[in-house]
Amino acid sequence: MENEELENEDIQHTTFSKAISERYLAYALSTITSRSLPDVRDGLKPVHRRVLYAMMQLKLNHNVSFKKSARVVGDVMGKFHPHGDGAIYESMVRMAQDFALRYPLVDGQGNFGNIDGDNAAAMRYTEARMSKAAELLLSDIDKDTVDFRVTYDDEGIEPVVLPSSFPNLLANGSQGIAVGMATSIPPHNINELIDALLHLIKFPNASDMTIANFVKGPDFPTGGILVEPKSSIQDFYKIGKGSFRLRSKWNIENIKGGQWNIIINEIPYQVQKSKLLEKISELMDNKSLPMLSDIRDESAENIRIVIDPKSRSLSPEMIMETLFKKTDLEIRVPLNLNVIDEKNIPGVKSLKEALKSWLDHRQIILQRKSKYRLKQIENRINILNGYITVYMNLDKVIQIIREEDSPKNVLISFFKINEIQANAILDMRLRSLRKLEEIELRNELSKLENEQNNLNEILSNTDAQWKQIYSDIKSLKKDFKDIAERKTEIRDLPLVEDFDEDQFVTKEPITIILSDQGWIRTQKNHLNDDFVLKYKEGDKEKFKVHAFTTDKIIFFADNGRFFSVSANKLPSGRGFGEPISLTIDLKAENKIISCFPYFEGNVILALESGHGFKINTSNLIAQTKSGKQILNAKSDNKAKVCKKIEGDTIAIVGNNRKLLVYSIDEVPELNKGKGVILQRYKDGTLSDITTFTKEDGIVWKMTGGRQRTEKDLLTWQGKRGGAGKMVPNGFPRPPIFN
Repeated sequence: MENEELENEDIQHTTFSKAISERYLAYALSTITSRSLPDVRDGLKPVHRRVLYAMMQLKLNHNVSFKKSARVVGDVMGKFHPHGDGAIYESMVRMAQDFALRYPLVDGQGNFGNIDGDNAAAMRYTEARMSKAAELLLSDIDKDTVDFRVTYDDEGIEPVVLPSSFPNLLANGSQGIAVGMATSIPPHNINELIDALLHLIKFPNASDMTIANFVKGPDFPTGGILVEPKSSIQDFYKIGKGSFRLRSKWNIENIKGGQWNIIINEIPYQVQKSKLLEKISELMDNKSLPMLSDIRDESAENIRIVIDPKSRSLSPEMIMETLFKKTDLEIRVPLNLNVIDEKNIPGVKSLKEALKSWLDHRQIILQRKSKYRLKQIENRINILNGYITVYMNLDKVIQIIREEDSPKNVLISFFKINEIQANAILDMRLRSLRKLEEIELRNELSKLENEQNNLNEILSNTDAQWKQIYSDIKSLKKDFKDIAERKTEIRDLPLVEDFDEDQFVTKEPITIILSDQGWIRTQKNHLNDDFVLKYKEGDKEKFKVHAFTTDKIIFFADNGRFFSVSANKLPSGRGFGEPISLTIDLKAENKIISCFPYFEGNVILALESGHGFKINTSNLIAQTKSGKQILNAKSDNKAKVCKKIEGDTIAIVGNNRKLLVYSIDEVPELNKGKGVILQRYKDGTLSDITTFTKEDGIVWKMTGGRQRTEKDLLTWQGKRGGAGKMVPNGFPRPPIFN
């Protein structure tokens, strides 16, 4: 029976990959068009549009009392947006934040979050109403200006797009991540947008560069300083993609005794102040900002971050340049003008195209509004003509109404009027039959006929339409005159000389301790050899190096890479320290084989195979955590030795206990590579190298700990690349020098 039912089912066979692709594509399209990308016409995503429409239905205009946010969220969720109340409320909260939107769409009362990153209060505590900008977005929505569609439950209707008499897309911007695409539109200044729009109406073929001369750059609600070159801004607006360099605004505050502090009073857009301060404090703790003494947050309603320099002889510009490089006091704000157009197709538009799309939308709104009003006027004129008929034949009309059984039909046939007029006459009140009313009706009829002529002129004349749109857009300046002044300054990038941060570090003696398992720490002062240090269980000392906090410490790994770290940035001696892999990019399979403070001179490098060369230390400095590859080591031929060259002679010993001595001049100086053969091995590898002055002789520690000096080196003297001779009696095992 079950098999028969299955046979009758309409089952279509398809590959699994095709089925997955079709479903994923449907999901992607839904995300792009119904969730993440804004509409080019009103600049809104569906959730924002639904919030504003629900507020309009609740009559929450900007000049009425507030209502609980929970009421608005409930209406949105129940009528239009079948998703979680949290997502709806978060969208509503952002629309109310004056630090998130340049021109907020919701007027909030209560805790709607702050620039520190604190969340808003629960929706049951906050209250809201529409702002003036939101009302402009909804203006004339009841005049058949936009299409409506049924809601998700088929019980109501909602607007597909808002009339949008305010250029919200560019004025407030938008951010969103869809599937395979994203949008990022920074906010702009309304006055600049209006000027660009007015110019575009007069000169529809204006170039992208001309439009960019009006819209000088983004205008962020949190202010800041835009230091992007003008040419770059114009290029970004032309293609609809790019990123703007935005800096904090700061000034110098002089205090007593010729002292000064740096005051930061504006931070970049969407940077949370608390996280910014936390990052700067962390860098100070890690000694990455040695020029700073302290940082304090003295913000109240306005931002006030106080920075104390370590020395007042420093240049404030240099300090700020360092902070801009290392912290979010400078960020890049992306531009990706990816929007949904009027055909519901996503795409990246230029600034000019986005403005033109909004103007085209306004033209359609004007046409639809005019047609709607024209229809209303026609209906009213029809009724007024019926009323005037009454006044011209008042006695006859009264007679028909009093005497006829079907007065409507008699009125229609006698006066040659239509049914609508007849109904209007029959619905008239007796008190409307005064002489004064007739005069008012004729005046109203005259006004309506004039308006009808004007509307017909607008609908039949494109130039008249653009003239009306021009006037409407120009009047926007009055609505925003109080908040239209540009907040973000546009300046050229200042030229500041680079400087060495390490010059601010106080010179103090430290000891660098590196364990066998790769844990590193520093302790104050130069510790003696008999100082007891603790290590993790199973770990032991590998290097104990005396240095100063102003030194650059050089690390050499067995993969042939050199790393350089400022001594003051190494972890201080708490516990067992930190893994060195947190300080430099050292892989787990590699080990540090040498560690020393930087000095000017030469070192000799060698592989296990006995190949090597000498190199000047100036070539060992690495600029990044990933280090600098110098010696060509491999997994089966690792780096073995890095020793400072002191003297004129080199001694090499292999693990086959053969020693070779020759002049250091026979070793070539290279910048990188594998080098030349220093000692040849038949059945061994390199063990150790030392350099010394030939007259002083070679020194090594004997098995018992006593030192031995050997000046008669004729037995082991040879040429570079030789095999060498057996070491003298008492030479340590394994064979290593001092």
